[in-house]
Amino acid sequence: MTENSHAPSPARRDGTPLTVHRVMGTETEYGIIAPGVADANATVLSTQVVNAYAATLREGLGNLTGTRWDYTDEAPLSDARGWQMGRLAADPSQLTDEAPVLSAEQIALVDQGLSDPSEDATVLMNLVLGNGARLYVDHAHPEYSSPEVTSPLDAVRWDRAGDVVVQRAMQRIASTPGFSPVNLYKNNTDSKSVSYGSHENYLVPRAVPFNRIAAALIPFFVSRQVICGAGRVGIGALNQQPGFQLSQRADFFENEVGLETTVRRPIINTRDEPHAVAEKYRRLHVIIGDANLSEVSNYLKLGTTSLVLSLIEQELVPVPEVADPVRELQAVSHDPSLRHLIRLTDGRQVTAVDLQAIYFEAASKAVATQGSTDPQTADILQRWGTLLDVLRGDPMDGARQVDWIAKLKVLQAYRDRDALDWKDPRLALVDLQYADLRPGKGIYYRLAARGAMERLITDDDVVRAVSEPPRDTRAYFRGHCISRFPKEVVGASWDSIIFELPSQRRLQRIQTREPLRGTAELTEELFAGSRTAEEFVSRLQGGPEPSMAP
Repeated sequence: MTENSHAPSPARRDGTPLTVHRVMGTETEYGIIAPGVADANATVLSTQVVNAYAATLREGLGNLTGTRWDYTDEAPLSDARGWQMGRLAADPSQLTDEAPVLSAEQIALVDQGLSDPSEDATVLMNLVLGNGARLYVDHAHPEYSSPEVTSPLDAVRWDRAGDVVVQRAMQRIASTPGFSPVNLYKNNTDSKSVSYGSHENYLVPRAVPFNRIAAALIPFFVSRQVICGAGRVGIGALNQQPGFQLSQRADFFENEVGLETTVRRPIINTRDEPHAVAEKYRRLHVIIGDANLSEVSNYLKLGTTSLVLSLIEQELVPVPEVADPVRELQAVSHDPSLRHLIRLTDGRQVTAVDLQAIYFEAASKAVATQGSTDPQTADILQRWGTLLDVLRGDPMDGARQVDWIAKLKVLQAYRDRDALDWKDPRLALVDLQYADLRPGKGIYYRLAARGAMERLITDDDVVRAVSEPPRDTRAYFRGHCISRFPKEVVGASWDSIIFELPSQRRLQRIQTREPLRGTAELTEELFAGSRTAEEFVSRLQGGPEPSMAP
């Protein structure tokens, strides 16, 4: 099948020019509280968010409530280093291939007033949405996993769509009699020893050795926080020291490489769950990033990482080996002056900005040597280099682009005005308020409204992304199946769509293992020409249109 001209195949080892374009996506676990309920159960609150959004969809779009998740192809215990972890050895949080379960009492707390009384009362903990994304309960947090996209800018667009999805759920809960309002935060820690994730996913060729990927990315991730840290009041996993640091996640990492995501967190996660043709692709599951509200921070986080992966694939990547990566990760985070010197195994000492510059210069040289590049790659390179120059001078000049700098600027204004010490609890409240997803309350939103944060995506584009899937990946097929045939699609995952058709005795599973199939270019006419789900599946499987199976 023909691939989108802006979406090169993930398997690039054939001299294709260096580019930021590849299949990628984001996952965001939101912080959640119910201010009016002191002992509220976070899992129950998270389930309320999922059900509230389903009710919002049902109200606005007839019976379209989203489709349940199919766990068939989940494999969270497969390790990229070549083995399978036993289920008994795994932490319960790793068993993401099992549907979460609520007690009867918890179900009662979730369901009151959020279900349609004309339907069977059902508590939903997983939804696949019409934009191709997934909204679900991940232990004690609501999580939004974006649809697959092929560029950093689209990743930012559909990541922001997730913020709007949960904002609408918050509004629904607040307007439902009998429910206490729920507040959601795009952050990564409760500052009481708990951290929750903001993950990235990048598809890479399986032919590239995993150890080469890990070796090149460790120093990059140690230093990347200077451009995409979200900023945090407090030092240490237990918030045991006063101060301010670049990253909300850094203090919660303990290992260089490993399979875990919630305990013994590694800089490089080895989960081998490609959600694609396993023989061809590997999904790099990045768990070390912060949740960004700044669109520029998010854009650079995704774009620079994709560029470094391209350097790895073309065997052009530098590997400035860090002597003690976990310690240096935290030391960099603890130093907003950006002067901390990282010790390399070759004896050199460099700053985090210097480390980033090593990767930037390698990418710039590759692009110059190859002679041409696409506009988004050129934009990422230009922004990356410009920001590194800013960070070498006065980092505070990057406040319009970088979350940690914008937050520090606000905090410092409070400190100067009221002579506050970093131990003052009011500063921790300001930190939390920066991440508040209520547009009228959140400090980020207030800064953006007055032009103090640079925007890359318009509000109208974000609203469209809430309901429309990307056109250049299989997310288009998934999203439109759910939107067009909500009664017949009884399950979905990244890898397949399951239809239950009246004329068939068994379920019909349509495989979607090739991420760049199922695009608008390939399936738009098929959707337009099918009046029913039965006609659609029949034409898909036996008609002139190409099959979705790999």
